[in-house]
Amino acid sequence: MKRSEILDSLIFFLLGLSILLFFISFFQKDRTSKVEKDVEELYLNLYQETYQLKKRMKVLEEEFMIDGQAPHLPTFSTPPNEINAILKNQVIALHKQGLNVEQISKQSALSVSEVQKIILQLS
Repeated sequence: MKRSEILDSLIFFLLGLSILLFFISFFQKDRTSKVEKDVEELYLNLYQETYQLKKRMKVLEEEFMIDGQAPHLPTFSTPPNEINAILKNQVIALHKQGLNVEQISKQSALSVSEVQKIILQLS
């Protein structure tokens, strides 16, 4: 066989194979359509839940506004002078390590007077 005959037969074989694969691709399942359907369903569920939450919030706001006054919501705050126990333990540990008050103040984000107060309570 000549070289050109081999190349011609190879080209025809590859052409036939590509046509066969092209037709097979039409019968393959489309995997992306299922994913798209799932995402769309998830989006609709999320949208419905958001709508229901907004509706409930509106009902609650209306219940608070029955008297015509702004709702009074409780506020939660910690006393301004109370120092967290974890910070106290940190200050005590740093003091035992030999750091001075200014260094402890920088590391604990407390004022110098607060650090001194904690150290005096320790004594």
